[in-house]
Amino acid sequence: MSNPFATWSNFSLANVLHLIAILLIALVLNRLLRVLTKLLVRPATSQTRVALSREQQTRTVAGVLYSAGSKIVWAVAILTAMTEFGINVTPVATLAGLASLAVGFGAQNLVRDIITGFYIVLEDQYVVGDTIQVGDAIGRVEHVTLRRTVLRDARGALVTIANGDIRTVANLSRDWSQAFVDVSLAPDTALDKSLIALEAAAAEVRNDPAWSQALVDGPRILGVQSIDHTASIVRLQVRTAPTRQDEVARELRRRIQLEFQKQGIPLASVQRFHFSGATLFPEVAAPDAPSGQPLNAAHPDGPVTASSEPRQ
Repeated sequence: MSNPFATWSNFSLANVLHLIAILLIALVLNRLLRVLTKLLVRPATSQTRVALSREQQTRTVAGVLYSAGSKIVWAVAILTAMTEFGINVTPVATLAGLASLAVGFGAQNLVRDIITGFYIVLEDQYVVGDTIQVGDAIGRVEHVTLRRTVLRDARGALVTIANGDIRTVANLSRDWSQAFVDVSLAPDTALDKSLIALEAAAAEVRNDPAWSQALVDGPRILGVQSIDHTASIVRLQVRTAPTRQDEVARELRRRIQLEFQKQGIPLASVQRFHFSGATLFPEVAAPDAPSGQPLNAAHPDGPVTASSEPRQ
């Protein structure tokens, strides 16, 4: 083992200049890294919750990148400076590499989650407040980090999803939402009269100030979707502000129902039969009846009767 006093005695001005150069390069790289990571931050353009959350997420990504990059720069600088003191860094670098490899194998899922989370934030796939669908889970985004995404589903449950498990995500809160409303008409109903009533109901929704602000396009009548011997189905389409399609569709159905009732237009009906008295096989004798006596004669209600009534 070398004598430390001998090492220090051989320490020259060139070694000092090398150390100063290493320090200056490390400081410059850190400064450059700080500037580059600040470019990732997107300042909020408004004081809304979504805009502020977006700014906070980008600041988080920038902070993580700067922290990791700074540690790498200083680690390389220290290893480089150790050679100026006559220390062999090969064993240290080898141990550090083996340790990093072991940690990498043990935390590969964590690394995958962080990398996926970074792209989720960087590509603006969704932010806090958006309604998304990931697999079978649908809900409002409550919290997003580089490692996980937390949703509040329709049951009120908090669903935690690791970002690495997200392969396909549907954002239901961007630009506009859409809904289709199907109306079943009785087959003997005049189609032209029904279409006029549907257009009147749609116009009421469009002209209502309480609902017009939620509309992006429509409601519009697309036409007859299907037809058979039981009903004719007419489809309407409406585009709304994000996540408001369900409430607008419910209001549109209510207006259609009221308009049809006002104009006396029936919806598709279902025939319902009531059977009373005997079975459908009157020739079968009752267990206690004399031989040859039909079953319907044993019942005071008489033979089979059927009635039908429409049901909306």
